[in-house]
Amino acid sequence: MSIHTVKRAQSHLVWDNSIPPVLRVNSGETITFDCLDASNGQVTSDTQAQHLATLNFASLDQVNGPIYVSTAEPGDTLQIDVLDVQTADWGWTGIFPGFGILADEFAVPELKIWSLHTSEGEEESYGYAWFDKSKGIKIPLKPLAGEMGVAPGEKGAFSTIPPYKTGGNIDTKHLSKGSTLYLPIEAEGALFSVGDGHAAQGDGEVCGTAIETPMKITVRLTVLKDKQYVKTPHFQTPPTTKSESTDGYYCTTGVDPDIREATRSAVRNMIAFLSAEYSLKPVESYMLCSVAGDLRMHEVVDMPNYVIGMMIPRSIFGHSS
Repeated sequence: MSIHTVKRAQSHLVWDNSIPPVLRVNSGETITFDCLDASNGQVTSDTQAQHLATLNFASLDQVNGPIYVSTAEPGDTLQIDVLDVQTADWGWTGIFPGFGILADEFAVPELKIWSLHTSEGEEESYGYAWFDKSKGIKIPLKPLAGEMGVAPGEKGAFSTIPPYKTGGNIDTKHLSKGSTLYLPIEAEGALFSVGDGHAAQGDGEVCGTAIETPMKITVRLTVLKDKQYVKTPHFQTPPTTKSESTDGYYCTTGVDPDIREATRSAVRNMIAFLSAEYSLKPVESYMLCSVAGDLRMHEVVDMPNYVIGMMIPRSIFGHSS
């Protein structure tokens, strides 16, 4: 199977279906992307907090690509299998005035530079970083790409800062190695791009930055013709021995500028998934969402849109007695 590579310089700053692809691949092929951090290389391990005010914000949140996938047509679904994510040995977390869920309360620029101790351990052990060693605060690493998306069907340029129904800056911490993301295709070839490396992140990314870091990410892109219910990003987490569900989760999302409507959409999309995949009546699916599903706030700071997820444990399915 072919393995392709995309270099750091092969990036763009908007979602736009008129951007020429940097690569054309067949469905099922694998690509490795070499990505700068979300500052587009403007923040380094030597940067000081006062330098944040001098950043060129127009060049933030670049994504690498786009990738044209043969046979991908509007109405199809793109399956993105995350095969590997590797970070640099450092990262950063910043407070930017005017940005974050408490922007009015934290108006002074701040910057933390992290030393990342990475590993290839088993059972989700990807290394660690000290938040404050003297106080014993240690952060486990679980690297992911904050930005994964396909081009919109609508003509024009759309900022990479917010999340969309076609993906983008979805900043969902569960999209680490072993996970699978599903995106609705609106443009011919899908035109997939990725970026915004995170070494660790909490649900919501409330201050607007995670542990930002350069990354190398390897994904497999597959076109699906039978998942028409995928209207927003869906994802599946891998099996794990550290979770209450050893089979992982399936998650549907809602993406909307109104947080309640995003939540309603996430539930509706789970109902559509359960009805299609498990032959449940909509009312049965709705009940199952209430007794087994978990609502999560995945992205709450990159306006104008919120990303709300409805996660259901896969361990509840497939029982014979």
